[in-house]
Amino acid sequence: MTDAIVILSTVPDAEKAAEIARALVEDHLVACVNIVPGLRSIFRWEGKLADDAEVLCIIKTARDRFDQVAARIKSLHPYSVPEVIALSVVKGFEPYLEWVRKST
Repeated sequence: MTDAIVILSTVPDAEKAAEIARALVEDHLVACVNIVPGLRSIFRWEGKLADDAEVLCIIKTARDRFDQVAARIKSLHPYSVPEVIALSVVKGFEPYLEWVRKST
């Protein structure tokens, strides 16, 4: 297990994704955010079935930054309950993992 994590967060559009990504990188909370457009999310919200277009942010950071990243995303996010989930990075190319550490 490494000290790197990947955080997933969906947002309503590419403009909001870029705003959140820039803030996270500029604040040195994350090393990188990949913005993946064209996502379709089907879910239940407030008792109704939703089918929405969204954008996925794939966020690379250090494990000890999760709480700060989650708080910053929440402060910028338009959803009342944004998706902010972390996945452990079990293994990775060591120079890349070192770059993540140094960038955060």
